[in-house]
Amino acid sequence: MNPRTTVVAALLLSSLHFLPPAFAQTLPPGVVKGPSVEGITEYRLPNGLKVLLFPDASKPTVTVNVTYLVGSRHENYGETGMAHLLEHLMFKGAPKHRDITQQFAERGMEFNGTTSLDRTNYYEVFAAGDANLKWALDMEAERMTKSFIAQKDLDSEMTVVRNEYESGENNPFGVLLKRIQSVAYDWHSYGRSTIGNRSDIENVRIANLQAFYHTWYQPDNAVLLVAGKFEPSKTLAWISKSFGVIPKPKRKLPPFWTVEPVQDGERNFTVRRKGDVQIVLVGYKVPSGLHDDADRLSFMSQIIGDTPTGRLHKQLVETGKAAQVFSFGLTGYQPGIQLFGAVVKLGQPIEPVRDELIAAVEGFAKTPVTEEEMERTRRNFANGIEKALNDPQQVGVAMSEQIALGDWRLLFQGRDNLPNITAQQVAEAAGRYLKRDNRTVGIFIPEDSPLRAEIGAAPTAAGILKDYKAKESNLTSENFDPSQDNIMARTEISQIGGIKAALLPKKTRGQTVAVDLRLHWGDEKSQFGKAMVSALTQEMLTRGTTRYTRTQLADELSRLKIAGGSVYQFETTRENLAAALRLQAHVLKDAVFPESEFEQLKQQWIVALEADRNEPATKAGQAMSEYFDHWPKGDPRAVMTIDEQIAEIKAMKLEDVKAYHRDFYGASHGEMSIVGDFDKDEATKIVQETLGGWQSKAPYARIPDANAERKAITRFIDTPDKENGFFTARMNVDLNTADPDYAALELANYIFGDGGLKSRLMDRIRQKDGLSYGGGSSLTAGDIDRAGSFTISAIAAPQNLKKLDAAIREELQRVVKDGFTAAEVAGAKSGLLQQRLQNRSKDNVLAGAWTNYLYLGRTFDFSKQHEERLKSLTAEQVNAAFRKAINPVQLSVITAGDSSKAK
Repeated sequence: MNPRTTVVAALLLSSLHFLPPAFAQTLPPGVVKGPSVEGITEYRLPNGLKVLLFPDASKPTVTVNVTYLVGSRHENYGETGMAHLLEHLMFKGAPKHRDITQQFAERGMEFNGTTSLDRTNYYEVFAAGDANLKWALDMEAERMTKSFIAQKDLDSEMTVVRNEYESGENNPFGVLLKRIQSVAYDWHSYGRSTIGNRSDIENVRIANLQAFYHTWYQPDNAVLLVAGKFEPSKTLAWISKSFGVIPKPKRKLPPFWTVEPVQDGERNFTVRRKGDVQIVLVGYKVPSGLHDDADRLSFMSQIIGDTPTGRLHKQLVETGKAAQVFSFGLTGYQPGIQLFGAVVKLGQPIEPVRDELIAAVEGFAKTPVTEEEMERTRRNFANGIEKALNDPQQVGVAMSEQIALGDWRLLFQGRDNLPNITAQQVAEAAGRYLKRDNRTVGIFIPEDSPLRAEIGAAPTAAGILKDYKAKESNLTSENFDPSQDNIMARTEISQIGGIKAALLPKKTRGQTVAVDLRLHWGDEKSQFGKAMVSALTQEMLTRGTTRYTRTQLADELSRLKIAGGSVYQFETTRENLAAALRLQAHVLKDAVFPESEFEQLKQQWIVALEADRNEPATKAGQAMSEYFDHWPKGDPRAVMTIDEQIAEIKAMKLEDVKAYHRDFYGASHGEMSIVGDFDKDEATKIVQETLGGWQSKAPYARIPDANAERKAITRFIDTPDKENGFFTARMNVDLNTADPDYAALELANYIFGDGGLKSRLMDRIRQKDGLSYGGGSSLTAGDIDRAGSFTISAIAAPQNLKKLDAAIREELQRVVKDGFTAAEVAGAKSGLLQQRLQNRSKDNVLAGAWTNYLYLGRTFDFSKQHEERLKSLTAEQVNAAFRKAINPVQLSVITAGDSSKAK
């Protein structure tokens, strides 16, 4: 039963006639009297200690109980079990009480300590008398802050606690309970058993224990309860003297901020160990013991799990399917877990019991709770709580649970509210949490020889390297100057058949070489309606040729050290380049398109499209592309919807792919660059032999691009059950890379959002407002046409999308109004120019740049001139270009996120 309800259930107080009337008292200096409830009175000392006095002269005993608001929930990494281990060390003595257990024995005191998720408590029960009570108070006051917590005690007590751990490992239910905690929780420390991990118990440092002790074992984090036969005024004076001298701590308690995410699907696990019974355990996440539903769920737990009146007992035990059933809550100050279980005799089928147990629990909300069940539950709770309040020892321990929830008066508040709990509330509460996707199921299966994999200890790095002798490296490279002038001087431009080629030999580390090839075929008319078949044809190239199966081809690529993932762009080494170029041509010309691979590829593409279609970034980006699209359906420039892509893939035949390859593929028009460690004469010869005479049947003509006017829109797309959202904005820009303003706009975009973390955009939405992990802006310009665009994108939680939108628009307006500073322009110049220099130092990037320039009829002189323009720019020129091209009013914005979270 929920800890709160354990002592919060209904109680008939007619038996409490023995409570004495409020006594007249003069409080010790600084002590403040707090609330009183039914014979229990709260006091607070100046150092923060709470004191509860519960005088009861009906029995000749006294209970002293100290509850510390710290449990296994507060342990850190590598410290699991530390709260419990510290509990053991608290009995090892303090300067004036060096042998606490011996002194307990001499006074005939019953004593113990317990540790749970949220609290640790220590109690002693003894014969009433001033001497015993004063000793107990002095002892508890001293060990609160002056316990030895010594290494010698840890050395001896660790093995005791470890043995306690080991005894639990022999208990099938204990093992299953520990495992269900760890499986049910992803992050919250309720997912760790209080006993802790064996290696943590064995290896925790005394310094860690001492730090834990000094942090949490302080008067402002403790509640002292004295219950039984004692004189209140005298006892309060003793408490003020013994505990009051402890200074009020200056430290602040560490905050606890971990919130377990909502479980998003059922979880199942199996434990196989030696044992004599089978057990099935089912758990569901439930709210904190402070939640309104906590007591309602306790009613449910009693109604369904009680023996012999509970539903599970009648359904599973009385029918002979299970030997025992149970239900209880492992709950506390934070959201916990409600557990249901059944014990099944060895040899009987456990799966039917599991299924019936789950069906009964998850069907509880649909099965009306009877008034008989409600009345029986109230009566059982009342009897239990009445017994607890009549026993000072039980009061001390049970009250610890209420204290851990935040206030001892929850006992009485909850009790008084129990008559208001209705059958409908109980059923509705069960329906909110006892659901499939909130379920965790564990099964204990006895097995004499479980198939375990022992993970042995690894050697140290020093041990592995003890006899290692390093080889001498022969990896060398030239000190290549990546300036445009040097690139031009070192590159040979030639025509190889229909291919324009740029060859740049240079010494590289590891004798690496990069290859970049671009081929062009078809025109606006012949490519109409062939966008998807063109894409699938390219993907099919490496899935089988006349000489190689897909597997054999993968092995050959590996053998030739070909990396890059594309037949058009790859890297290899000098000794493998000749074979790699021949293999490249073979794959391009001699693909055979196996039927099985074709069907497999189609399914993979469809699955990928389906998997991505509901992602906020995909939906927003797709919607933006479709809005700005103005080409007719089937045009190679047109944007296809996801449904259109899927439909076309499904309808595509293998013959369509073969026909496209047959009708279009060829090297009549193309560009190729090779950069790195290679022999240019040999490379030229091989390219001529393999691709020089390979002609495409389809005439080639460049397909021009253009923008169409679009009005600014603002649109929101609902993406249910997605934790993250997406923002995208776009406006068209009439821009070509040869325009005088292009360099200024490139620099402005770099400052605004393309410069990484240090940009106007990220300074605002990440560093200042904390709305987004990532975002940026992009500027595109046509190299030949004038189809440019300015776009902005960022991610954010759905509830922050409106704030993100407002912040981005505000920053954009601020740039248009106030402009960029001279310092920003100078910094951006430096960053952008260094970035371009670094790119020219990468052979694959350099190769790609050359093929692009060859296509455009340019050389690296264009790059040099562009950088000269960048260097000469002033802040005034950058701002003028930005204001001329970018009008925030024309910005179309589309956001996507979960609308329920956005609210």
